[in-house]
Amino acid sequence: MSIKDNFTPDEWFKVMTGPGRAGAAVVASSPSGLTGLVAEAKALSDAIRDGVSADTRTPLLEAIAADLLRTAPDPAVMPHQERARTMQDALEQSLKNVRQAAWLVSAKTSPEDSAAYRQMLMSVAERTANAAKEGGFLGFGGELVNDKERAVLDDLRRLLSLDSTAPASTPADAPSPDGSGNSG
Repeated sequence: MSIKDNFTPDEWFKVMTGPGRAGAAVVASSPSGLTGLVAEAKALSDAIRDGVSADTRTPLLEAIAADLLRTAPDPAVMPHQERARTMQDALEQSLKNVRQAAWLVSAKTSPEDSAAYRQMLMSVAERTANAAKEGGFLGFGGELVNDKERAVLDDLRRLLSLDSTAPASTPADAPSPDGSGNSG
């Protein structure tokens, strides 16, 4: 039995898209120009690739890596996702998806898999934030990580229980995928 068998197809989709959503939350918080967007997209994909190909990867990360190497799924059979109308909607949807993915992994895998997955989500977000300067003009001035990006990174640390002041979440005390506290 594969670790992937612990998840329904919709749940697995959320787990697979969690890292991309972590990076998307940073991008949506402070959209960059075209060159910044390209740099952030590259950092996001590189961070995911590095996370699932590390020598110390867990069974969950191995399953994710195996799925990333497969042919892309047919968009017609992928779960419906609401389209964001604004950048704020994109940010909120991304954070919600990250929360759901982290909860699913925490509830359905080992503590080691859960910790590695949460760390990968955070690594993707941090590398995305550090990929391009925000503000400035024609590449001059600006700052590598601005206040809006820092706020999203802080939100993700809390959400993923990676904040040193927050207690680590376990399936018993973590909010449910919808954030309500209900298990269903």
